[in-house]
Amino acid sequence: MRANVQFLLGDKPRVIEDIDPTMTVLEYLRGPAHRTGTKEGCAEGDCGACTVVLAEPDETGEGLTYRAVNSCIQFVPSLDGKQLITVEDLKARNGQLHPVQEAMCSSEASQCGFCTPGIVMSLFAMDRNTSSDALEEGATSDHIMDTLAGNLCRCTGYGPILAAAGSIRKDSDDKFAAAEADVLRQLNVFAEGEMMSVRNPKRSYFAPRTIAELTGLLSDMPHAQIVAGLTDVGLWVTKQHRELDTLISISAVSELKEISITEKHIDIGAGVTLSDAHETLASYYPDLDEFIRRFASIQIRNAGTVGGNIANGSPIGDLPPAFIALNATLVLRKGEATREILLEEFFIEYGKQDRQLGEFVERVLVPLPRDDEAFACYKISKRFEQDISAVCAAFRVRVEDGQVSEVRVAFGGMAGTPKRARSCEAALFGQPWTEATVRNAMQSLNGDFTPMTDMRSSADYRSLAARNLLMKFYLETTDQAPEQRVSEMTGGRHGHIG
Repeated sequence: MRANVQFLLGDKPRVIEDIDPTMTVLEYLRGPAHRTGTKEGCAEGDCGACTVVLAEPDETGEGLTYRAVNSCIQFVPSLDGKQLITVEDLKARNGQLHPVQEAMCSSEASQCGFCTPGIVMSLFAMDRNTSSDALEEGATSDHIMDTLAGNLCRCTGYGPILAAAGSIRKDSDDKFAAAEADVLRQLNVFAEGEMMSVRNPKRSYFAPRTIAELTGLLSDMPHAQIVAGLTDVGLWVTKQHRELDTLISISAVSELKEISITEKHIDIGAGVTLSDAHETLASYYPDLDEFIRRFASIQIRNAGTVGGNIANGSPIGDLPPAFIALNATLVLRKGEATREILLEEFFIEYGKQDRQLGEFVERVLVPLPRDDEAFACYKISKRFEQDISAVCAAFRVRVEDGQVSEVRVAFGGMAGTPKRARSCEAALFGQPWTEATVRNAMQSLNGDFTPMTDMRSSADYRSLAARNLLMKFYLETTDQAPEQRVSEMTGGRHGHIG
């Protein structure tokens, strides 16, 4: 094993040894690296002041993908094999500002400046990942809003910032474009090395690169904490001050980062990020497009994984209700043995999942859609952007000869686990797909759940919202469908059934 972290800081190689594996990238930048442009605001991945960009080889292996991430909840070992770019790297050697910085200055899009570096880095990632032709036509408002959803600003007002984002000019002489081939070469050299293992007297961090290495580590250390995007575990350290002894990251395991389409399923590796899964899932289930766009921010979606959103067992994780409604299956692995389990059966009770010691989620199998069914998912939260669900609902219905022949209804935020609404389903199955049937099924939901009252919502509100979401789904699948979606991207796409 290789006992160091290898990455590029800007265009300079860095090799770090003898580091606390749970030191955050933000702590490293503001401490040993002496790069104080990156700021700490919330230390939990919400405000975006700490945003940096990680570059790594794209799926073709011939170019780079640039991902904005929150450095406050990323651990230093997660940098291994990547290029870390901070605001200090943007200007040219002659002092010329980067086009993103020029746009911010020209639009007077900064006041106190505390959040500005994070905003600049989010826009930099957008600029690098957008073609010249697309930028010449101007970034779309939806694209800009997505890009900046994870960056908060308390004093400038968002108007000038949005104006700056829409005025960025593509620089054909951009130094990052000129250096991309050399950066790619250096990152490929890093990839040829051994598995990384970083340790200090208190804790260890392992980054296997194959399933075989991962299963071997878990066989030897079954109690180790499995990590991926660190969007949850990072907060255990920064907010709860937990001491984590042994961490095993799946982020470098190539087999877990693959998406494939089989005869029956969308086969998603547990290490696939939400950003990478977004396009594929939305292409088969268009309602997942807007749904996934409301997963926190781009910074979180660039790090958080499909497997992590499921394996942590949160009752308010957004993917499980949607996948349960779609009858998804988990593939779990321990050593050479694998087993399949329906996703709905994985969640036993709050904080407890059907996963053996040393076993991990390997893949998620989502059935392909059928032409004769309707599917929709909804998220209710206090804020449209950057908020956790109070209620999450997903519905899939098939109607034949006017009667419901198949139905699956699932909710998050209504119980200690993501859960199907069995009584509601029973009230719908075999009945005509009519308002009267749906109203009867709405009342059946009261027998499926006894929600709690907490900071996000009262129990009464959750129950009312759950019932009304079922009616909303019904209306959207009939000629009565109103124009009620917030985003035009998803309005009226469920189609009529019956």
